Amino acid sequence: MNTRRTGIIVILVFLAALLGVVAGRYLVEPAAQPGAELHAVLHDQLSLDAAQERQLHVLEEAFAVRRRALELEMKAENARLAEAIAAEHGNGPRVAAAVDASHRTMGELQKETLAHIFAMRALLKPDQAAKFDAAVTKALTEDAR
Repeated sequence: MNTRRTGIIVILVFLAALLGVVAGRYLVEPAAQPGAELHAVLHDQLSLDAAQERQLHVLEEAFAVRRRALELEMKAENARLAEAIAAEHGNGPRVAAAVDASHRTMGELQKETLAHIFAMRALLKPDQAAKFDAAVTKALTEDAR
């Protein structure tokens, strides 16, 4: 009887946890992904013509590859930073070098993101560019949730 009771309790705990996950997915709004609003403005609100859509697709594919490469580089740099922290147990020269390397890559990602934004903007007609500019300004100045 004791084993049976334990089994029932385990099943009830599992079902309660599962219910909690399901409720959380429906009740909690997921965090907005960076750049999602710009993507929505470009594809849903600017009425791009077919040529603009094709050019935008080419830009987005190229940037996705470059962004992924820089993200992987940052991940590797974080691993090197972790190793340096474990070795030095303080803010020593290896830690400082690893932080500097990480900052260089983050800066490169930011510069390439801006270049991508300007390249997308160059595809737009003046009325489209005004709406896009407003979305960029909002994305850069709105508080993160």
